[in-house]
Amino acid sequence: MTVKVLIPTPLQKFTYNQAKLECEGSNILELIDSLEAHCPGIKSSLCDEKGEPRRFLNFYVNSEDIRFLEGTKTELKDGDEVSIVPAVAGG
Repeated sequence: MTVKVLIPTPLQKFTYNQAKLECEGSNILELIDSLEAHCPGIKSSLCDEKGEPRRFLNFYVNSEDIRFLEGTKTELKDGDEVSIVPAVAGG
């Protein structure tokens, strides 16, 4: 099962400057592990010490925020697109 992952510019140093990758995983947790296998070091930028996504990063599956789905257990299907989006704050 192949999932397209859109990587934000600050994390492209781990992906050899690629903005899009194709990885495998049946859910977000497995996808993160697959990303780590292909791009060593990226997981520590994506996840905290407990293995949960960092607060300042948002994950979207086909434009749906995983916080409103099943979080890191959100299931993925072949052809899904996962976007990793840094949170933006301002005032």
